[in-house]
Amino acid sequence: MKAMILAAGFGTRLRPLTRKKPKALIPVLNTPMIGRSIDLLKEHGATRIIVNAHHHHRQITDYLDNGRPFGLVIDVRVEPEILGTGGGIKNCTDFWDNNPFIVINSDILTDIDLTSAYIFHKKMGSIATLILHDCHPFNQVKINRSHYITEISSQISPGNLAFTGIHIIDPELLSHIPKASFSNIIDTYRQLIQSGYTISAYISKGHYWRDIGNIKSYCKAHLEILRRDKRDFSTGTGIDMAPSANLKKWAVLGENVCLEKDVEITRSILWDNVRIKKGVKIKDSIVTCSRVVDHDLIKEIY
Repeated sequence: MKAMILAAGFGTRLRPLTRKKPKALIPVLNTPMIGRSIDLLKEHGATRIIVNAHHHHRQITDYLDNGRPFGLVIDVRVEPEILGTGGGIKNCTDFWDNNPFIVINSDILTDIDLTSAYIFHKKMGSIATLILHDCHPFNQVKINRSHYITEISSQISPGNLAFTGIHIIDPELLSHIPKASFSNIIDTYRQLIQSGYTISAYISKGHYWRDIGNIKSYCKAHLEILRRDKRDFSTGTGIDMAPSANLKKWAVLGENVCLEKDVEITRSILWDNVRIKKGVKIKDSIVTCSRVVDHDLIKEIY
């Protein structure tokens, strides 16, 4: 099975975290988001993956290294100009074969059962299947009793469901996406529904899902995963922590982090190669890579 991870966006809502790093490489508990997506796809049978990239695309190419760190083939399709979700999928036409393929956004964390969704798609025989769930305040998709999508609205309505950002697509759909131009795949779905094509809805329940669309959601994802794993702290390798340094409530430390004497870290995330000087207190903050912090931080991104 082939799959695509959409990773070309600027990550505007995650700024300033994405000014020097692409959204797909923003770490969640020290693993880049795209790495978590690859692990999910591989778990459910993906053998080849393609990633579209634009913003800081060389960082993505270097991290993926043609898929060698993950034990499968991963291609990167760089977009000199962003093509949107529809244009990005269309731009990879030569990558697809005759089988349905999975497309997933790079900024979601989930453990949704993709295998069951793929089987459902093949059984329904639709041109595409969207994986949906009940998730306020994103419930904008209306379906009927036969599990076909009847409307993808811009408004939230009672009884609707939310799109998870995961699609299963038949190659036939590619012919309906505009060529060599920016396009939104949701617009294509709307047009197909109006033209009488069936777009199926696979409804997922009992899973974990988090959209890392903004700073608040990014921090919440860390706390959710820590709680799921029944722990309060996560640390990378190479930690140099003075005996008098203290982690409070919850905290995530990246690789090669140094905490000097009397440092306190509370409800905060430290990326790789960070050094916190003696006596500094950090609370409800994010410290990005290779920073030396010599003053207190409270609700800051540094």
